Amino acid sequence: MRKMLLTLGAFTVVAATLIAPTTAAPSANKNLTQVAASSPQFSTLVSLLGKAGLVGALKKKGPFTVFAPTNAAFAKLPKATLQKVGNDPALLKKVLLYHVVKGKVPAATVVTLDGKSAKTLAGQPVKIAVRNGKVFLNGSTRVTKTDVMASNGVIHVIDRVLVPSS
Repeated sequence: MRKMLLTLGAFTVVAATLIAPTTAAPSANKNLTQVAASSPQFSTLVSLLGKAGLVGALKKKGPFTVFAPTNAAFAKLPKATLQKVGNDPALLKKVLLYHVVKGKVPAATVVTLDGKSAKTLAGQPVKIAVRNGKVFLNGSTRVTKTDVMASNGVIHVIDRVLVPSS
């Protein structure tokens, strides 16, 4: 019985770590675009959203969940890939929509989706895995910060750009 309680206690600590929001205060009065634009770490993402004509889409009612790559995540892409995507409006839009899921999916829900997929607005699924207390998308992209709240959804920060299959 004691061993079971200790195991349950350890599980609770791990689960709390996984689902605890890592942001200070929600920005419930700002939409997803405004929240992203207010953080310098998303300047590349916001610029590309503008180039793709998607800024307005993320201002709509939603709700949406955005897996937002940081500037450092975009810097990991080969320059040729980033240039190709930047010069092809249809491809850029597809890549960016591959980072958005319809509905508000907070971290507490994401961790229950281990081994499942979520359909993105690009029409292709993103695979979700939970390993050693960390959430990964498509195997290697790690969620580094969760539950950045907005009036029309939630942002989860990721360390790599998700690239949909062709």
